[in-house]
Amino acid sequence: MQLLHSTRPSAEEHAALLADLGPLPIEGKAWPTWVKILIWVVITAIGVQFIRVAMGFEAEQVNPFMAGTIVITFCGLLLIARVMAISTTRITEEGIEQTWITKRAIGWNDIQFAKFVPMIASKRLICFTGRSRPVIFQSGTPELHKAFAKISLVYRRR
Repeated sequence: MQLLHSTRPSAEEHAALLADLGPLPIEGKAWPTWVKILIWVVITAIGVQFIRVAMGFEAEQVNPFMAGTIVITFCGLLLIARVMAISTTRITEEGIEQTWITKRAIGWNDIQFAKFVPMIASKRLICFTGRSRPVIFQSGTPELHKAFAKISLVYRRR
C-alpha cells in the first residue's frame, strides 16, 4: 500500500495540471454522438425484430417466463441506451464526476494513478484509488479527450 501512495503527484504538479487544464469545470458528453446514434439504431432493430417475432406466435403457446425475460432484458437495454444518451462527464477543482445510472465521482486526493485508454467507441480515463475498484470515466468530446490525456500524464504510475 505504501508503494501506491508514493506514486501520486506532488501538490505543485497537481496545481500545474489544474492550471494547464484551463478554466474549470470542463464538461461534455460522456459518449460520442455517433455511438449514441448507433446504439439507438441497434435498439430499434432489436425492437422491430422483437415485435415481428411476437406477432408470429399468435397460434402457438409462448412460455410466459421466457417472454417476460426477453421483455425485461429489452427494457434494460432501453435504460442503458437512455443513460448513455444523457450522460455527461465533468472535471472540476474537486475531482472528476460522471452521470450514469448512479453518479460516478472521484476526488483528486483519491486518485493514486490514472490511465488514458483511447478506445474506438469512447476515450476512457481509468482512475485507480488503491482502496477499491477503479473508477472509469468516458469522454465524448475533444476537450475531455485532451483533459484526460493531461490527467493521465500527471497521474501516471511512477
